[in-house]
Amino acid sequence: MISLIFGEVLEPLIQEYLFYCQTEKGLAGNTLSAYQRDLEKLGRFCARQGRSIAEAGSDDLKAFVDSLYQTRLSNRSIARHIASARNFYLYLLAQKTISVDPTSDLASPKQWKQLPKFLTLEEVDRLLEAPDMAKPRGGRDRAMLQLLYATGLRVSELVSAQRAHLNREMGVLRITGKGGKQRLVPVGKTALEAMQDYWDRDRPKLLKGRSSEYLFVTARGRCLTRQAFWKLLRRYGLEAGITSKLTPHALRHSFATHLLERGADLRSLQMMLGHSDISTTQIYTHVLRERLRQVYDEHHPRS
Repeated sequence: MISLIFGEVLEPLIQEYLFYCQTEKGLAGNTLSAYQRDLEKLGRFCARQGRSIAEAGSDDLKAFVDSLYQTRLSNRSIARHIASARNFYLYLLAQKTISVDPTSDLASPKQWKQLPKFLTLEEVDRLLEAPDMAKPRGGRDRAMLQLLYATGLRVSELVSAQRAHLNREMGVLRITGKGGKQRLVPVGKTALEAMQDYWDRDRPKLLKGRSSEYLFVTARGRCLTRQAFWKLLRRYGLEAGITSKLTPHALRHSFATHLLERGADLRSLQMMLGHSDISTTQIYTHVLRERLRQVYDEHHPRS
């Protein structure tokens, strides 16, 4: 099944592990693709050493990590490769395919925690006004941007959102996030109005009599891809005068930061963002501390 999903024949143990991650752990397609790429790279390295991936020892894994450093990958990428290998071998150990974990002595590279980048309120306002409302695509894009900022959705959740999952009367959207977990996300009045305008005026023009289950559609009646939304967001960012690298996650971070600045609690924010662990949400408290420090330095007479 996995070979059909990913379009190529995989080493049996990797295929078995990916199938387990898909069916038992419910991991998302992007995560499975990353696991596949990392493990295939490891498999090719082991083959060059004359061993299968299950026969690799700790020296082989250390040599593999050394080879990653030589390719000048970032510490984040190397840490992901190590995590992929570690999870894979723990699975083999649990299945009694191997008796010793070859990754037990591997150390992940030190990673400096980066604070999330977010937009100011003025930048958000300029971005939301950037789409050309005279065109159906402009109305669709304005509604997407409004919804993204109003809810903090991941880009994959945004483009895959279905019309049946939006309850306009209650102002909530049902989202299926990572690991197939569902959550209800409140949608604000401004975003709902933009969605209603798009629904009444622009969506029928894009569909031209066709039907689609998706909220946001292309001129062919399909849903947008993540890559297509990234491109249009980058374009609107430049039109709005936002020179920093603009990503969908920047709007997600802006949503979270602006909520916390106005008194939202971390637990509520965790539920809205769909974080499984509140420690992930706590990164935004660092953002607020940085912001307070900046305000103090700029405005206190004896800072």
